[in-house]
Amino acid sequence: MIKARLKRWSQSLTGQILIIMALGVASAQFISSTIWLKQVESDTQKNITEVAKHMAFRIAATVSYFTSLPQAYRHIVIDQLQSMGGTRFFVTLNHEEIRINALPDTTLKDIVKNQIQETLINQLGIRNAKIAFSSPTDLHVINNHTLLTDLPDHWGAHSLLIKPLTPPIIVIQIPINKGKNWLYLATLMPAPYFLEGGSVLSPERLFSMAISVITVLILSLLILRRLTRPLAILARAAERFGQGDAKPIDEVGSIEVRNTAHAFNDMQARIQRYLNDRERLFASISHDLKTPITRLRLRAEMLDEDDTRDAMIRDLEDLDMLVKGALQSVKETDIHENRVEINILRILRDIQSSVNSRETKVTISGELASPYIGKPLAIKRCLGNLIDNALYYGKVAQIILEDSEEGLTIRICDQGPGIPIEKIDKVFQPYTRLTSDANSHPGGMGLGLSIARNIARAHGGEVTLINRETKGLEAIVWLPRH
Repeated sequence: MIKARLKRWSQSLTGQILIIMALGVASAQFISSTIWLKQVESDTQKNITEVAKHMAFRIAATVSYFTSLPQAYRHIVIDQLQSMGGTRFFVTLNHEEIRINALPDTTLKDIVKNQIQETLINQLGIRNAKIAFSSPTDLHVINNHTLLTDLPDHWGAHSLLIKPLTPPIIVIQIPINKGKNWLYLATLMPAPYFLEGGSVLSPERLFSMAISVITVLILSLLILRRLTRPLAILARAAERFGQGDAKPIDEVGSIEVRNTAHAFNDMQARIQRYLNDRERLFASISHDLKTPITRLRLRAEMLDEDDTRDAMIRDLEDLDMLVKGALQSVKETDIHENRVEINILRILRDIQSSVNSRETKVTISGELASPYIGKPLAIKRCLGNLIDNALYYGKVAQIILEDSEEGLTIRICDQGPGIPIEKIDKVFQPYTRLTSDANSHPGGMGLGLSIARNIARAHGGEVTLINRETKGLEAIVWLPRH
């Protein structure tokens, strides 16, 4: 049910415009965010490159200073730096290489590491430096068992920790004294949060994009409902007119919609005049032809020759049948009734009761979910014609009701000989009969199926015929619910 409603909504003018606008706004937001972020990334990379160059020179100067000190003074200088606190670099001289839990590489981190590596090579000729970024929460210092967070605050907290934040720390380890010792240097970037990078689809940008799309859609929906309401009214009016309910519609809305409504009202009036003229024309023809036909019949009966008299009477009877059939077709199709709630199941049971007085010929299965809105006499005539055909040609009529939100389907099945496939469409034409024997269906003029289909179509539905796989014919009446 929900899927069908969504499909119907997506096929409407309002739904399609909203979908296009939503995609357009979202695409524009995504493209603009991407361009903006690329520009920010480019500027950030330039800034990081400049900052990394200056920091690399300071690191190289620090490394040069410590390596130039005599070994006996190196520990003294480090102890003094740690006691002072607040130094820019955290420096230790270790007996082993400290294992670093390196953070994942990014473009900005690689820029910093490459700048430091190139500076150490160019300035000091050091090619074996170990450079990595680490999180302060699991950064090992002094040895592989001591964390930065285990040290006293004045040793490293002031220079490397920014509580409660945890920016990445860059660590440089250089083997000295032929690999017996490792110079350990850790520091923060001057702007450490540049290293976090960015994403086009970050939560903040997605939220901003969603707010923009929702705002545009709400405003568009309010405008579109105002614009499309006259079109919906026009569609319902056209549907009602097709079902015989002709009422003019208000000519409101935009200029284009008003012009369309005006043209529809004019068309509706012209068609209604044509229908009225046609009805009056057939009534006049009936009235005018009855008198000469009666006179000709009287004159024919006065003829002396039996063969000539009988032939003329038969021709006059055929002419009288054609006139009556034309009038019946017009009168039974153009039924002037108001559309009301109809209990179609009750109509079928009334027909069943009248037919099954002596033996069971009509069976009914299925239920009606709710009354059908239509013209009661017309619907009764439509179903009656089809059931009469089923009973005459197939002896029995099995009626099956299938009700849904979209429409009501009534299947009338018989056990007759069926209809050749090439003649199924032809039998709906007026005065069409499958046999030339005039007594095959007493009182029939080949108009029943034509009238039934015209009535169903006047309700927006259809009548179709199919041959059953086993035996017989199935007449399917579909009536929409709207």
